[in-house]
Amino acid sequence: MSIDQSTAAKVAKLARIKVEDDALPALASEFNTILGFIEQLNEVDVDGVEPMTSVTPQRLKRREDVVNDGSQQDKVLANAPDAREGFFAVPKVVE
Repeated sequence: MSIDQSTAAKVAKLARIKVEDDALPALASEFNTILGFIEQLNEVDVDGVEPMTSVTPQRLKRREDVVNDGSQQDKVLANAPDAREGFFAVPKVVE
């Protein structure tokens, strides 16, 4: 698949990127380079290869799922412009 200048202009417009007419040949060339690399990746035989999320095997640390109040009410309310009775105070917006 090859990208021409009109297709590159259409992609730029869809991406809402302003590209001057004199820059379209370079953009089309970059798109073609990217597509060429993807075509190379499609040629790789990946039968029997397990999918992975990282190059090193990792296990996330697990913790017990316990519901609590966070014990940080004072720290959180310290950032509030107006706090009353342990809650954020906000102006009334609906009459």
